[in-house]
Amino acid sequence: MKRMIAVAGLVLAAFLMGSAGAADFSAIKARMKERLPVIMSLKSQGIVGENNRGYLELLKDAPSRADVVEAENRDRRAVYEAIASQENTKLEVVEKHRAAQIERKADSCEWLQDATGKWYQKP
Repeated sequence: MKRMIAVAGLVLAAFLMGSAGAADFSAIKARMKERLPVIMSLKSQGIVGENNRGYLELLKDAPSRADVVEAENRDRRAVYEAIASQENTKLEVVEKHRAAQIERKADSCEWLQDATGKWYQKP
């Protein structure tokens, strides 16, 4: 549930900034919401983690799930780019800020990547 609220909040924030059309962000929100149960399952199995740039990353060989990770990351990047444009900042700034938000809100035992690139499970 925390994840769904975070995803919805991020998409809504970008939508409200008016960086793209309503249809674009409505579609992104729908896709992200649809993928959420799969992503949560992959996280609970330790197959994916959240990297230090605010994107998902495969931690175990799971080629059948690479498409889910790639699709999620494409949508996240579109949202991050919209925020960066609206805030007149670099994409990298938005990515790192979002990664910090994800880290704070992550459930225990989720895999996260610290600033140095080291992976760890949240206690």
